[in-house]
Amino acid sequence: MGFISFLEKNLLSCQWQKAGVECTGCGTQRAIIHLLKGEFVEAFNTYPAIYTLIIMFVFLGFHLKFNFTKGHKILLWLFIINLTIIITHYIIKIT
Repeated sequence: MGFISFLEKNLLSCQWQKAGVECTGCGTQRAIIHLLKGEFVEAFNTYPAIYTLIIMFVFLGFHLKFNFTKGHKILLWLFIINLTIIITHYIIKIT
C-alpha cells in the first residue's frame, strides 16, 4: 500500500460533517491528495484555496527564516485573499 492509498483510507473525520453541517475546511484533505496524485484541476475544484494556502505557508516559512522587511504585510494580504476565497467558496457551497 502506497502513501497516497494510506491517506485516502485514513482521512480525518470532520466533527462538523458528523453534525450535518458543512465547514469551511471541508475538502482540504482531498485536495491535498489530488495534488499528490498530480490532479491539479481536481484539487482546485475540491478546495479552491489550496494553491493560495500553499503560497502563504511557503512564504511564511521563508519570512520566518529570512525576516523580510515587508513580510508581515505580504502575509496579511495573503491571509485576506485566502479568507476571501474560503468564505466565498463556502457561501457558494451552502447555497
